[in-house]
Amino acid sequence: MALLFKKTHLVESQIDEYLDLIVQGGIVFKEGVRFYLEGRMEEFEERLAILRDMENNADTLRRTIESQLYLRTLIPESRGDVLGLLESADRVLNIITDTLLEFSVEIPVIPANVRRPFQDLIEFSINCSDHTVGGIRAYFRNLEAVRDHINKVQLYRRETNRMAENIKRTIFRSRMTLSKKIHVRYFSYHIERIAEQSDDVCDRLAIAVIKKYE
Repeated sequence: MALLFKKTHLVESQIDEYLDLIVQGGIVFKEGVRFYLEGRMEEFEERLAILRDMENNADTLRRTIESQLYLRTLIPESRGDVLGLLESADRVLNIITDTLLEFSVEIPVIPANVRRPFQDLIEFSINCSDHTVGGIRAYFRNLEAVRDHINKVQLYRRETNRMAENIKRTIFRSRMTLSKKIHVRYFSYHIERIAEQSDDVCDRLAIAVIKKYE
């Protein structure tokens, strides 16, 4: 992050730690849903507890970073963009956590014929969040690498849209009751939101990069 933080290594390490939590949260989310689909509920609830702790830690760390940037008057020309990126990235982790929590609260019945597509949808959505983090890291270290991450997020987001549509088409052509169909659609939508929010972060990231080149 030498491009922005020449005065202190503290904020640099805090931002890295914060971004690490988003990546780790995605891993825990994937494990949690896999355990849920396999009926391993105790392990699922353990992953949910870990993920909620990660979200709390990320919120605390983000506030600390914000305070450091303001109180120490660091990078005034880029501070607004950095804070905006961190806040919008925080919403990605919030959606990840809220979605796993909804599995615990509502206990959806995911039919066997869409369990594999569900896991693929999750994989691609988390790929979006991972490349979003990669793009943010590149913003601090190597602006030329940001575009590659943004392009990958856009690709994975389109794939998640396609996968979610296929899941909904499969479900609504099945013999499930309408209430169960709607329930499955609800969960595919929330998983899809991880990719959509990641794409929103990248829109903000693209603008921030343009400003750096001006």
